[in-house]
Amino acid sequence: MALATFGAIFLVFFLIILAIGSMTGRSAPFPIGDRVGVIPVTGVILSSDKTIETIVKFREDPSIKAVVLRIDSPGGGVGPSQEIFEEVRRLADVKPVVASMGSVAASGGYYIAAPASRILANPGTITGSIGVIMEFTNFQELLDKIGLKNRVIKSGEHKDIGSPVRPMSAEEEHILQELINDVHDQFVSAVAQGRSMDYAEVVGLADGRIFSGRQALSLGLVDDLGNLRDAILVAGEMAGIKGEPRTVYPAPERPRFFEYLIQESVTRVRQSLQGQNVDGLQYLWQVN
Repeated sequence: MALATFGAIFLVFFLIILAIGSMTGRSAPFPIGDRVGVIPVTGVILSSDKTIETIVKFREDPSIKAVVLRIDSPGGGVGPSQEIFEEVRRLADVKPVVASMGSVAASGGYYIAAPASRILANPGTITGSIGVIMEFTNFQELLDKIGLKNRVIKSGEHKDIGSPVRPMSAEEEHILQELINDVHDQFVSAVAQGRSMDYAEVVGLADGRIFSGRQALSLGLVDDLGNLRDAILVAGEMAGIKGEPRTVYPAPERPRFFEYLIQESVTRVRQSLQGQNVDGLQYLWQVN
């Protein structure tokens, strides 16, 4: 009897999980058949940790046969973009990876898409912007007007390169230009590698200009036009999944506010069990 009751409870719990997954558009957290993993990359790319963690998890999950990288980003930091690029490349070595471009996938957003097995964009997706930029603002004249002086103690001649309170020397500008050129060369090489294009061909497109998805298709920067659902279907087809693929998304992060509530509840329950009166909690328990 107890076993039957436990089985019924487990079945109800299982059905609730499936229903929640259906309502939220996320699949259940149980590996039911072959699936396509979807990894959203949204906003400015300032960190790679969460994205890489998900990529590795999906790569090691045998039930996930292909991955869609859903990109809606104008770019971001060079380092994080390069780290994600490398993990996408490694993933594409073992599973099909389809990059799906949303509103914008430019600069670093395109960088991380380059090593995917296939890239899909909407006709109006803003993409490209293959290039590197570094900007400096100089406040020296403003500080002079209000009578503020700045004094710098430094260990080397170029330690305060790019300082906003003094003019930039020709030598410093040359140093920074060499830096930008090197990072730009890395970007061009990554795109050429990921897209199997000639380096010179990418150089001709890498002056920082942006393209629509349709323009990018004609230039070989993307493989086809389509939305997220199209990308999921393509990924499923590449993985040999018949019919509409099941999808799995990264587990959403629990809001810190709820973590606080849970922690506070546990603390109050512990104090109450120890016989302490905590803000009328015992009374509330009695009337409830």
